Amino acid sequence: MSALKVKIVLLGAVATVAAGVLIPAGLAGAAKSSSATVAAHSSKFGRILVDSHGRSLYVFQRDMRGKSMCYGACASNWPPLIASAKLRAGTGAKASLLGTTRRKDGRRQVTYKGHPLYTFSLDTKPGQTKGEGLNFFGGVWNLVSPAGAKVTAAASSGSGSGGYTGGGYGG
Repeated sequence: MSALKVKIVLLGAVATVAAGVLIPAGLAGAAKSSSATVAAHSSKFGRILVDSHGRSLYVFQRDMRGKSMCYGACASNWPPLIASAKLRAGTGAKASLLGTTRRKDGRRQVTYKGHPLYTFSLDTKPGQTKGEGLNFFGGVWNLVSPAGAKVTAAASSGSGSGGYTGGGYGG
């Protein structure tokens, strides 16, 4: 192998290791806070729920009966919205639909209309919705409307519904 190829391979390995260490460390606290605020903001999919930092909130199709099915690598990519103190309904969100569910590690994950809420690791700025409609970790991920219904990309393209579906989450 030429010296140039060795340098490229080494740089690639260093970048991979750095990304593996730095990205999860930065994301580990991304969806954690002592209190959790859920509010509604406008998006290209209509009105959606966001956390106190303006990050889009998602539901996971595989979650069943208010319990999360997202752990390990799944939770690294889709950090659960965690609250250890008071839940707050911000503008456009309904306090009566907020709640929590206990995760396997004992932490309290915020729920909305009984469905656990998550952020998405690739949504690095407020208002991003890169996780909408993705099918990862055995299920589809959807944004959430202030009514507690999933929002879908397909529904926003000409249905006149502003991207809201009227139903549940599947599963």
